[in-house]
Formats: sequence, structure tokens, C-alpha cells
Amino acid sequence: MKNLIHIVSTLLPHGPFDVVGVGVIDFKKKTYEAFEANTFEGSVQFKSEPTNYFDLASVTKTLTNALGYFLKPDDFTPDMLLCLSHRGGLPSWGLLPDKGWKEQILSYPVKESETLYSDFSPLRVQLEFNKNNDLKKLCQTVWDKETMNWLDLPFYYPTAQTGYKNQKPNYGEVHDPNAWTIREFCAHAGLFSTVDGLCRTYLNYQDKTDFISKVSNDLKTHKHRFSYGWDRVENPDATLAGKGCSALTFGHLGFTGTSIWIDAEKMKGHVILTNATKYHWFDKAVLNDLRRAIGEEVWKSV
Repeated sequence: MKNLIHIVSTLLPHGPFDVVGVGVIDFKKKTYEAFEANTFEGSVQFKSEPTNYFDLASVTKTLTNALGYFLKPDDFTPDMLLCLSHRGGLPSWGLLPDKGWKEQILSYPVKESETLYSDFSPLRVQLEFNKNNDLKKLCQTVWDKETMNWLDLPFYYPTAQTGYKNQKPNYGEVHDPNAWTIREFCAHAGLFSTVDGLCRTYLNYQDKTDFISKVSNDLKTHKHRFSYGWDRVENPDATLAGKGCSALTFGHLGFTGTSIWIDAEKMKGHVILTNATKYHWFDKAVLNDLRRAIGEEVWKSV
């Protein structure tokens, strides 16, 4: 972890973020290591016992519908599987109303299409799945106690600021505008977690579902970008997962500056949590440098 700490201490002062959590997961040994760093009065401080809760943004998708599929695959219809892999033809995004959003999402016809990354697709899967299930309760059987929906997060828990809501600094409220408007459990965004909690959640995930082998086997058989809601590495030499990973590496990014990547050959993964939207969202150069550098170091150390 020494080299990872050096990477964070070098890049953290130059980024749009001021809090970073890093976790490295060894799925073979069923162990992980993690730390947290923040800037305070111009210096970088480290914690070996992370305490901040981060808005996971779209990393949420790997812990809702994707997890639901591996727990209850027989409850997924062909249309739901198309939407899970962002090939159902639904619009990519749009502002949803607080009333009538379910009817709007259910009104779109599902038809096989080219990959179009969509926030509406996971909401469609959630609504279809919940006709016979309770997705949130099902997923909570796997989530660590430090991984939770933002509406369940106690107001006094320490959170990293991810921007502004109603002209006030946003602490503890979801950054995604649709999840914030809907104010219900959503499959596309809205989970918060500490870096420790997220690492434990993915270890639980693997222990209960063996999802790594299932995703990697699927990646070997098709060329579509997404596998059961997980994003594949398409170019191992330029990926944000970090140079040095195998072609059987998959993960997900989150808009607030979060990511999870898992190399199925190495059986190792890394989690990066930041608050990169604290000041703005459009310049991700330093964030992407951090992602690549941490990933390359993790894969190199295997």
C-alpha cells in the first residue's frame, strides 16, 4: 500500500477532490486493505481506518440490478437482460418527475439495440423485478452495514461533499438529480459507502454468487460492452482500470469520481472513492490520472 499512498499524496493536492478512499481486494484470500486521505490546511492526511461515506453514483448499478441477477437469475426475462446490458433501446437519460416517473419508464418499448449506456434501463429492470420481489431487501442481504441507500444514511455520519444543493454544500444527499427528485430507492444511483464497507460488500458478493467467474465466462463468449450490468475493459493499454490488467477485467465508474475494477484472471480488484464533483464535474484529468496510476500499481503488484 506504500506506493498507493505515494500516488494519492502526489495527486490529491492537484485534483478537484479533497477526500479519497482506496481499497485493494484479494478475492482469492478473501481479504482487503484500505485507507483514506484528505487535504487539511494544505497538507495530505491519511487514515488507516476510513470513516467518510462517499456517494457511489453509478457504481450503485453493480450493487443493485447486477447483484439481483446473480441472486435470482430465473426472475430476469429476456427484455430485462437486454436492459441490464444497456441494449434495450431505452433513452440514455432525462429529467424524471417525482410523480409519474414509474409510468414513464414502463412506457418505453424494449427492443434489442446497439449498446447505449442508460440510466433509464436500470430503473426499468428495477420496476420489472419488483413486480415479484423487493430488490432493495434482497440486495441488503449482501451489502455490508456500511453500504446503504442515501435515504437510510443518518445525518450525523461523516460524508464527503459532492457539490451543492439549493445553493448549500451537499453533504449526505445523493448527487444524481433523478434519485434526488424521486426520493425512493433507485437502482441507477443513490448508494453511499465507506471504502471499507464497499470492499467487504464485494467480498460478500463474490462469496454468495461467484459473480466473477460468471461475468468472465460471459465476456469470453460475446463482444458486447456490458456483461450483466458490468462494464468490460475494451482496451487494456488505455483503460481507466489501469495498464497491466487482463482482457477479463470488468468494473464500473461513478459520476462523483468513484470506480470499481476486478481482474478475473488475477482475482484482484481495486476500489477508488472520491468527491470529484465538489467544485465541478467537467475536468476529470487528475481523477483519471489517479485511476490509471492506482490501477497500474495494483496490477503490477500481483
